[in-house]
Amino acid sequence: MNRKITDGLNFLSKQTLQRMSTMASSLSSFQISKTTSRVKHTGMPISISIEPTTSCNLRCPECPSGLRSFTRPTGMLKKELFESVIDQLAPTLSYLIFYFQGEPFLNPALLDMVHYASNKKIYTATSTNAHYLNDEAARKTVESGLDRLIISIDGTTQDTYQSYRVGGRIDKVIEGTQNILKWKKELKSKTPHVIFQFLVVRPNEHQIDEVKTLAQTLGIDEVKLKTAQIYDYENGSDLIPLNEKYSRYKKNSNGTYAIRNGLLDHCWKMWHSCVITWDGKVVPCCFDKDAHFVLGDLNKNSFREIWQGEKYNQFRNSLFTSRSEIEMCRNCTEGAKVFA
Repeated sequence: MNRKITDGLNFLSKQTLQRMSTMASSLSSFQISKTTSRVKHTGMPISISIEPTTSCNLRCPECPSGLRSFTRPTGMLKKELFESVIDQLAPTLSYLIFYFQGEPFLNPALLDMVHYASNKKIYTATSTNAHYLNDEAARKTVESGLDRLIISIDGTTQDTYQSYRVGGRIDKVIEGTQNILKWKKELKSKTPHVIFQFLVVRPNEHQIDEVKTLAQTLGIDEVKLKTAQIYDYENGSDLIPLNEKYSRYKKNSNGTYAIRNGLLDHCWKMWHSCVITWDGKVVPCCFDKDAHFVLGDLNKNSFREIWQGEKYNQFRNSLFTSRSEIEMCRNCTEGAKVFA
């Protein structure tokens, strides 16, 4: 059977009537709100991203973790906070992503937290640079019940890989990948669904075919080609691919660059997902990397109080009228083709 179909069936197997009802409620609330330009939200999130840590071993040039450019504190998600959040959301939550900023496997409690969520039949995923997937960690990853593992591999040779993944080693990525695939086989496990994610930038766009070949050789389940977010894109960047198929930006006649997709005056993400930082702050989405728009604190309020509260609804409502005035929204992929 096609591995993508197997992954899809695994996701569907975890759905309950309550979770499907939440999906329907979130979608209908969004459609009504979009039509009337007035916020109505009766549901809970379908998916959330939770941040295991802001720490990272690499120094990627377009990443706040890599650049060490955060103004918010660096730290590790505590199991107690995580379990409190999951206990609140488990009945309605379908998808849980263990990632926002940082390298998730630097948090020593990561796989215990994955196991906790997996026991509640929530579909779980994480993204990693694979440098910490030694044999023991790989075995524990498979045993944790993790459903999806995204491995960032942005080059097939060391020179190309390290041009973006500064401080990284391609041999460690391949070794970590092989460890995961070995333990999947040893433990006769269908999970995690392993994805090679190739962030297409100018220095590596010539290796797209090579990464597909490498994935096939290793036995990877899927390859995803992802377009890169560039912070200061207006005057161009050495990272913007020459092939516009793999770029979020287009070159104007005057030599400047603009984001390719139009800026929509609504945002589905605000109705179906959010991000929780390692210290319990609830922020709108993954574009708020420095947590400028904190909509609530889970150390002080329940998730439902925050999600359906006045501050969150005011933010949702602002997207209908002044989205272009919100800095993080001006470089947003809502409505864009993120995966080429």
